[in-house]
Amino acid sequence: MPAKLSTHVLDTAHGRPAKGMQIELWSVNGPGRKLIKTVRTNSDGRTDEPLLSAAEMKRGEYELVFCVGDYFAGMGASLPDVRFLDRVPVRFGISDADGSYHVPLLVSPWAYSTYRGS
Repeated sequence: MPAKLSTHVLDTAHGRPAKGMQIELWSVNGPGRKLIKTVRTNSDGRTDEPLLSAAEMKRGEYELVFCVGDYFAGMGASLPDVRFLDRVPVRFGISDADGSYHVPLLVSPWAYSTYRGS
């Protein structure tokens, strides 16, 4: 399997992929953060292209920021004025730039989980 970084978002409140969720990818190496790209999920809850291709993979620390509050508000979910979950950050490391890293998110307006997938 070629090296890459990918993600998949599942809306556990509605039992389906999270279509149209905005995701930011940040590099968090050193004292500051650098925005690498902003993408949206497709109808399968995935991005159309890897977040990082084999040529873009580098060792280091990264952060995915999932805009779950906006996603659920757009779905018509009944949310309080102050959202319990709004932007969900997942910070992780890439230790092997030749490896494949998959960072899925399972999310509802009230809970989320993640893991290193394949």
